[in-house]
Amino acid sequence: MARPVPAIVILGNGSLATARKIQQVYPGALIHGLAERVEGADRVYHEFGATLREFYQQDTPIIALCAAGIVIRTLAPLLLEKGAEPPVLAVAEDGSAVVPLLGGLGGVNVMAREIAAGLEVAAAITTSGELRFGTCLLNPPSGYALGDLELGKRFVSDLLAGHSVRIEGAAPWLAHAQLPEDPQAQLSIHVGSAARTPAANELMIYPRSVLVAVNADVADLPNSIRAALHQANIAVQSVACLLASDQHMANAALREAALELGVPLRFASTAGGAGEVVREALPNASILSTDKDIAIAVASEPLEPARIGRPRGRLAVIGLGPGAAELMVPAVKTELARANDVLGYETYVRMAGPFRDDQVLHCTDNREEMQRARHAFELAAQGRSVVVVSSGDPGVFAMAAAVLEALHESNEPTWHSVDLEILPGVSASLATAAQAGAPLGHDFCVMSLSDNLKPWAIIEKRLDLASQADLALAFYNPISRSRPWQLGRALEIVAQHRTAETPVVLGRDIGRPGQTLRVTTLGQLTPDQVDMRTMVLIGSSTTCVFPRAEGGKWVYTPRWYGDKPTS
Repeated sequence: MARPVPAIVILGNGSLATARKIQQVYPGALIHGLAERVEGADRVYHEFGATLREFYQQDTPIIALCAAGIVIRTLAPLLLEKGAEPPVLAVAEDGSAVVPLLGGLGGVNVMAREIAAGLEVAAAITTSGELRFGTCLLNPPSGYALGDLELGKRFVSDLLAGHSVRIEGAAPWLAHAQLPEDPQAQLSIHVGSAARTPAANELMIYPRSVLVAVNADVADLPNSIRAALHQANIAVQSVACLLASDQHMANAALREAALELGVPLRFASTAGGAGEVVREALPNASILSTDKDIAIAVASEPLEPARIGRPRGRLAVIGLGPGAAELMVPAVKTELARANDVLGYETYVRMAGPFRDDQVLHCTDNREEMQRARHAFELAAQGRSVVVVSSGDPGVFAMAAAVLEALHESNEPTWHSVDLEILPGVSASLATAAQAGAPLGHDFCVMSLSDNLKPWAIIEKRLDLASQADLALAFYNPISRSRPWQLGRALEIVAQHRTAETPVVLGRDIGRPGQTLRVTTLGQLTPDQVDMRTMVLIGSSTTCVFPRAEGGKWVYTPRWYGDKPTS
């Protein structure tokens, strides 16, 4: 399984040159710089502790260019289980020291050596086993799995105490280790895919060399797979991936089985039973079972799941929020990191970056929503991970509706098999409201004043009814060169039901550089104060305004209506 892309976190400009050198070691990694102290970072953050803890909780490897003590104190409340932590390293600002801190079983020492080689220094490895033997027996390389961590810890302790060891089975990476080998040793490292109970003084390492092809219709699939493996005398830890016919790509039971077994799920275009699927995928492997429902094949060396069949394609429609990186939800950041292809209006795609060299950008005009949605499904149907970008929230006057409409209209089975997910973002109305206080604190109505996709008569009717209902109003797309008069007419309709003193909030480019926020009234508002990038919030009859201590005004709509409730 591929190692997650690390995050490089710096506190000042003095670390940037070292960070760029580390970035050459991990080309997909982004440099995260502290706002107002770092210029030229790939991403900006505002709070060091919160940022590090977020990465840690997302299992993202962390390379922090600062004192080790800062990192340890920051992450201390999260340190619960040694076997479940991502690699965490501290690197000196000038690159003179590389110190692995956490993630000994997640490859932190391997990363430390990689970074140290890139910086031309020595890594400060302190793990006794690695110092003595040159490898971490409890963290086998990709393609191998450790049998039992607790037994492994005792095994390594015995080795460090001076015991010798013999190696049984093919373990190429151990040929370069400095292990005290003796063919007659009591301690043994057994490498193989067979199921067996570990003998005393034995370390079990399983090559992930087993492919299991399955029929999605099998009842209780995880336990059925375990039973088939047990009958074939194969250890569950040796399974590299599950393989199924692509006709069952959207099957939930298959996904749940793969998750429970902790292995990737791949799909083949071969029709027929599991036996035919596994023979087609691994013609040279040893076929232990060719049952029509569950078939097992064992290869002579660890398998690379990425070379077997193809994955289920994924299409995520995401919302970037108003523009500020800190207002982008973590799930959206994760989705952008995993994407093969990113589609969207060019302005929004650029806001979502920076991107890795291997990520393909498909930038289109803002009026090509349906073509963009269909293109996204075509890419995802090939097994790619695709992201369609919207600003704000994708379900608010944005791409989610277009993507679902494209799917609804399609009879293409491969499109309906795509793993489709809509990920929310902070919409412009909510971002503007938060800057002003809480003008949308009670019932409110969100409307687009654009009549490009709906008749103006409908807009007028909805404006009139929402204004009669005394709802606070949020206007998207209030005005443009091609629609110069609509806002003026909309304000006339609202004014029939609201007083001239009704508070109005104008938020322009909220969450982006150069943002402005202005509080005025309905009577003072004129269309020339607004452009296409302005969010217009009009209060209800209960909306209140009062001064801020630092200047400006707070605006809020109380949650009570009519007479204020007594406490």
